[in-house]
Amino acid sequence: MKPGKLKDIVHRLLGITVAMLCMLGSSAVVYYISYRLLQYYKIELPMLAVQLINMAGGLILLFGTISILVLVTQRHQPHLFEEVREVFRQIGKGNFNVRLNRDPRRKLGHLEVLVDSVNEMTEKLKEMEAMRQEFISNVSHEIQSPLTSIRGFAQALGGESLTEEERRHYLRIIEMESTRLSRLSDNLLKLSSLESDFHRFQPSDFRLDKQLRNLVLACEPQWLEKGIEMELELTPATIRADEEMLSQVWVNLIHNSIKFTPSGGTITISLQLSPAEASVRIADTGIGIKVEEQERIFERFYKADKSRNRESGGSGLGLSIVKKIVDTHKGTVKVQSSPGAGTQFIVTLPVGETSGPG
Repeated sequence: MKPGKLKDIVHRLLGITVAMLCMLGSSAVVYYISYRLLQYYKIELPMLAVQLINMAGGLILLFGTISILVLVTQRHQPHLFEEVREVFRQIGKGNFNVRLNRDPRRKLGHLEVLVDSVNEMTEKLKEMEAMRQEFISNVSHEIQSPLTSIRGFAQALGGESLTEEERRHYLRIIEMESTRLSRLSDNLLKLSSLESDFHRFQPSDFRLDKQLRNLVLACEPQWLEKGIEMELELTPATIRADEEMLSQVWVNLIHNSIKFTPSGGTITISLQLSPAEASVRIADTGIGIKVEEQERIFERFYKADKSRNRESGGSGLGLSIVKKIVDTHKGTVKVQSSPGAGTQFIVTLPVGETSGPG
């Protein structure tokens, strides 16, 4: 456990302990006073009424004590509370480059936790804003690139000197770029749906080996066209998961393997089953991925081979979708690769009813 988290837990426990002691102390004081008063004036009340009086009096005394402490604290630290208000005003305006001054010469006492919490919150908000800006920039770039191509070739089609072959070539490019735009839109919608709280997760029992075999047959034209040898080593396995969501995982991984495996290469898909989990390995003899890039390939819009992705119409969202779906199933996805030596993705999924949104 990190020292910062341990310190935060200790502070919280101390706060709860102090609050409970204050509550007990207040109740004891009120009980003593009410007991003496009732005894002095010889008043007899039902036990329930006495308990209610003690409880109400204890709460009043406790909140009164807290109010006095807050007033005293504000009197000693007036600038801190003004700084907190200013920080929140800046955050409301969208400025996350603000922090509370942690001057060691200023004795804050128990308010150090407040200062640390506010500073941590602004840091997290700043990171989220940077991610949002990067996401918008990436989406704009991915949309602008095919639109520019479509506009340019559409204008070129207006030329009267074009041959029929050139015209068909330009039309194929426009069709390819339109498909790329459509795929980008579809993937963005998938990611948005997966990350929302309203995505329907529908687990059922099904044969994972049959699903993999059917998907390999469905993309047979693609791997036959490149002369790729497809090897299957599938152990019969029944798991409980969302069949439709998992099909997107296998389609993305298989298509990636076909895309980056040269003609005459080999793709091996294996499935191993244990009492607790099923492990799917999709290995190819393709171009591979650099070690420094393997940690980032599941990020949105990240492309390990930008030129190859651009030529094949990739948007850099496929592996993000894979990671999100596997996480939803409480599974893991790993990559093992090196340039020129091929790539293998290993997806591990729980077999039973442990899968589902967290």
